[in-house]
Amino acid sequence: MTNLADKVVFITGAARGIGAGTARALVGEGARVILVDVDTEPLKLLADELGERAVAAVADVRDLDAMTAAAATGTERFGGIDLVLANAGIGSYGSVLTVDPDAFKRVIDVNLLGVFHTVRATGPSVLERHGYILIVSSMAAFGAAAGMASYNASKAGVEHFANALRLELGEHGVDVGSAHMSWIDTPLVRDVESDLSGFSEMLKKLPGPLGRISPLEDCVDAFVAGLDQRKRRVYVPRSIGLVGWARMLLTTGIVERAMISRSIGQLRQMDDEVAALGRSLSARIDKLTGR
Repeated sequence: MTNLADKVVFITGAARGIGAGTARALVGEGARVILVDVDTEPLKLLADELGERAVAAVADVRDLDAMTAAAATGTERFGGIDLVLANAGIGSYGSVLTVDPDAFKRVIDVNLLGVFHTVRATGPSVLERHGYILIVSSMAAFGAAAGMASYNASKAGVEHFANALRLELGEHGVDVGSAHMSWIDTPLVRDVESDLSGFSEMLKKLPGPLGRISPLEDCVDAFVAGLDQRKRRVYVPRSIGLVGWARMLLTTGIVERAMISRSIGQLRQMDDEVAALGRSLSARIDKLTGR
């Protein structure tokens, strides 16, 4: 039993994957959802599926005016916003010296600036209702990985954004959490598996939860609980919390030397495969962003 009945939840990246799964679960708990995504067709299909407890707003998180309009659409329909799930995110492929600069920037714009735009657009209503904001970071905020510099930087950035926001809004009765997940069975991860043959080999070499792909349902359950209980941290799986506590160990010279020796061949393979693909983003993201 949750306290989510009739709460209004603003969700970015809502058209598929974690966003769509969480939206379905929230409506099942009696909540109402404002679904925001740049991908029009699946977003509207999801809104139709969820019925009167859902409204769709097509918007790009990189566009503050569009996000402000999306928030206005939701408040006009449901009267306000209680909870926010800042979930929209993408990744790029390739080393810093070979990755497409536009792709690198796009990751930062979506993953980091997109969170700022989401909070800026929804903040007044959340503040008025003494609500809660859950910002989706990643285990990538705890330790870097070769070939993922833009994703690592953006997710570390939004973790600290959440920490700062918590300090700013706490006195006003607004709680802020950050979510840190390992690999989740989503379209984003499936795209990486499809595009990069070395991805599965990389997972096999990672210890414990770092190399495991968790079911989407586990992440959805954790997000719903996080929103319901206004958690400061959400971990998927829970053992990722231990990685967070041990993050300083991941940047020691001994660990970094071991990671360098493991990643040299994988990084070269990734760069070769990215060159063959002719793109540094998944085909789906390329299509949606007009590249």
